[in-house]
Amino acid sequence: MYAVGVDIGGQTSKIGVVDADGGILSRVVIRTDCYGTDAAAYLEALRGAIVSCLDSAGLQIRDICGIGVGAPNANYYNGCIEYAANIAWASTGVVPISEELSSMLGGVRVVLTNDANAAAMGEMRYGVVKGCRDFIMITLGTGVGSGIVVDGRLVYGHDGNAGELGHIIVEPGGRPCGCGRRGCLETYCSATGVANTAREWIENTKEPSLLREADNISSKTVYEAAIRGDRMAVRIFEYTGEVLGRSLANFVAFSAPESIVLFGGLTKAREFFYEPLVKTMNDNVMPIWRGKVRVLFSQLEESDAAILGASALAWNL
Repeated sequence: MYAVGVDIGGQTSKIGVVDADGGILSRVVIRTDCYGTDAAAYLEALRGAIVSCLDSAGLQIRDICGIGVGAPNANYYNGCIEYAANIAWASTGVVPISEELSSMLGGVRVVLTNDANAAAMGEMRYGVVKGCRDFIMITLGTGVGSGIVVDGRLVYGHDGNAGELGHIIVEPGGRPCGCGRRGCLETYCSATGVANTAREWIENTKEPSLLREADNISSKTVYEAAIRGDRMAVRIFEYTGEVLGRSLANFVAFSAPESIVLFGGLTKAREFFYEPLVKTMNDNVMPIWRGKVRVLFSQLEESDAAILGASALAWNL
């Protein structure tokens, strides 16, 4: 038996056919952002891409156990993408992805969840915490996402939106966040947060740094400067690790995970933030958990992780 994984991003959607061992038999990429507000047109393109992907693998719909879909602002309970700001056809309302896609593909079972939850499922089935039943997945990209697994099950909450750990407040009255509040973890420990820290330090200190010569500050700029030994750049990542470490100490108190898995573009800078992160977490966690929680990095290929994570949802249907 096989499963189909679909990862819906703001610009592109990735589709893949996956076997039980995590092998990707075929894959297709389509645009997400060229349909304006026409959700029906996007869904028709997605249907065609799934059929094409199955054809390439020599399979038909009857050969799969289901379709798993990971997407921003996705609600597991109702199968809808709800007011996703970075997707035009879903930005002003609710799009019933699971129901529509199932109807278009002969009634195949479709399950939808947010991209961080999908990543957590992928790690539990194929990744570094394979077989682990209690862990927290933290995605460090443009924002900070999370998926919480307790006793082998994702935590969804009563409305399907549980686990927004990127929006806990770490600095009351701090940096403005896209969610409308201030001081969220995401504004400090995402790629955007790293760039914001760099801009603040450049403006508020006189410390010499290669970053002062950059035309455009990004997390990549900061990483490249750190690799070259720039002290300010290194300290920016150390500071990021400390902020994240304090937050992880609080997360541990909630669900007592065996492991915390970090994934996303920012983990490329692990050599600079890992040690301060672990030290700060253990300095701030309750004594009963000190030294017991592993902080791990995803071993899944970034290009495959989204498809594997989404497909993992289908195996649980």
